[in-house]
Amino acid sequence: MPSSRASMIRLVNLVGARPQIIKASAISRAIRGHFAGKVEELLVHTGQHYDREMSQVFFEELRIPQPDVNLGVGSGSHGRQTAQMIEKLETLFFERSPHVVVLYGDTNSTLAGAVAAAKLHIPIVHIEAGMRSFDKKMPEEINRVMTDHVSTLLFSPTIAGFKNLVREGFAPENSPPYDINNPKIFHSGDIMYDNSLYFGELAEQKRPWMEKLGVEDDRFVLATIHREANTDDPQRLAAIFRALESIATDHHVPVIAPLHPRTRKALEEQRIDHAAIRIIPPASFLEMTLLEKTAALIITDSGGVQKESHFFHKPCLVLRPHTEWVELVKNGTALLVDADEKKIMEGFHKLYGRSDLSFPSFYGDGKTARFIMERILELFEDEPEK
Repeated sequence: MPSSRASMIRLVNLVGARPQIIKASAISRAIRGHFAGKVEELLVHTGQHYDREMSQVFFEELRIPQPDVNLGVGSGSHGRQTAQMIEKLETLFFERSPHVVVLYGDTNSTLAGAVAAAKLHIPIVHIEAGMRSFDKKMPEEINRVMTDHVSTLLFSPTIAGFKNLVREGFAPENSPPYDINNPKIFHSGDIMYDNSLYFGELAEQKRPWMEKLGVEDDRFVLATIHREANTDDPQRLAAIFRALESIATDHHVPVIAPLHPRTRKALEEQRIDHAAIRIIPPASFLEMTLLEKTAALIITDSGGVQKESHFFHKPCLVLRPHTEWVELVKNGTALLVDADEKKIMEGFHKLYGRSDLSFPSFYGDGKTARFIMERILELFEDEPEK
């Protein structure tokens, strides 16, 4: 694989799920806006979660580029899916000879990209590096740890993530040239904060949709539940919905819950009462952004939604026993309530309607993608051109 700089840096921007396409769009915007003529981008989708929502409308509405390549791997067991992605990515890397591969977060696609690129000696850039739940029973934890340890440039969105990397042996004082044996770690800020600023403005075009829901700004609770640990456990799911029902009925606060059909089916099969909750179909990205911007309180088991609650200065109850975003919990604007009905209600009483909460700039200045691209270009500055 290439080790010297070409006239342009060939960069593979690798994604495997819809949230990663949105993350990658921040890097794509930075390339188009500030590094055109210096970087040749190839946006590659493994096909890990290439669903019906990946329509032309999705890309047009968000003004983001469609993938240049879709490997079409699809769903499957962790081993089979990851193996197929490694095989196809290896072929792609041989054909396209990228100078660098950019990976996001903790999906199987991220792990496959890391294995394929590392063994072909292609420098890896890991965005969202250093994030840890400290629960290795979660496949995402395995993916993120292993990806970090074969990366050349590691960009942590938080101080906590940066400190995690230092504890695992990464040396902040490393000097160039950087490679897999001499990696560089950064506290960079979060590209999703870049995106929230960008998409927050676009989301206002969804106001007519919002008005049909019949709720007022800062006068409703937004709830999202999708993790298997909650949806596939009848006791946990029932406890969560008992609390949501109480919020809606006993406290007269509307609860809006965009749920996937799988979760709705679980409610029906388990005969869990949800009559008082406004269950709606899965929201589009911009619809979800507008709900987050206008809710008074967010209750979620999603890692991404936890952060977005902070971006939009909204308190959050986390339906998990732990979180990667520990700074939110330490700040007191996010509470770990797990699937405990009592804790959910206590959290609701503690955070709903509060106007005295503080939301520090944990996640940068909204220019993280540009910072990352500048560091990527520096990786090749001292290499001779051929």
